[in-house]
Amino acid sequence: MSNGDIWNIVLGVLSSAFSAVLAWALQALLRRRRLERKRAFFGMRPGSEALLVVPRKAGSADSDRIVAQNDVYALMELSALAHECGGQYAVKPANQIRQGIGDRAEFCIGGPTANERTAAHLRLKLPGFAHVAEWEAGNVNQFVLGGADRFTREPGVVDYALLARIAVGAQGQPTFLVCGQTAVANLAVVRHLTRNYQELSRKHHTGSTFALLFKVLQPDNYGSDVIELIGDVTRQVQQAPAPSEEREEPEGSASSRELANHSAE
Repeated sequence: MSNGDIWNIVLGVLSSAFSAVLAWALQALLRRRRLERKRAFFGMRPGSEALLVVPRKAGSADSDRIVAQNDVYALMELSALAHECGGQYAVKPANQIRQGIGDRAEFCIGGPTANERTAAHLRLKLPGFAHVAEWEAGNVNQFVLGGADRFTREPGVVDYALLARIAVGAQGQPTFLVCGQTAVANLAVVRHLTRNYQELSRKHHTGSTFALLFKVLQPDNYGSDVIELIGDVTRQVQQAPAPSEEREEPEGSASSRELANHSAE
């Protein structure tokens, strides 16, 4: 073997090694950038602490503070998210929290009838959203948006859920509200949030507040696995409805025909 052949082999090995190192470095850079975008969207940095707010199970007394199994699963998903972002998390029941909004990333599970903390955030930031719970209104489980559009749960057929992100200025950390009509709907929205945050981040920049309405289909058969977006309802829920805007609609109506069929797709 000539010296030229040896040099060609050496150069080939070096070139392959350089290419492998470069590919690894680029992949590491891309992973780092994805992680930074995730941290920015969720407001979680290495060493920071997220607040996971626990609801009580539908119909349970405040003194009992029973938590539904699917809400526990949702909290587990969020705790894994905090760990992935390099942060810590604190899990607290809603009735034990006395602090403002924006100091740390916050995730409130459950609607205003099951989570006092969610109710406070809605009154302050999204007053156009209301939830009529089954145990409070004779088996009617219904969302009311803007005082007009009504979305009523059809047991075993469709559950509705609101996902909202409340931004608090440039320095504040976001608060996420997961308001499902059932614990299954809560879990479906949390899984959608953690798995589709990149799409949500592209549509709604880091400093924005948004509210999205979803439906969970055939929950008795498919659990939390089949979820569809109905539409962006941010404008509807940010403004408190005027008394003249309130009107009665037939029970069970998915008002405005699923928000005009998701704005005609």
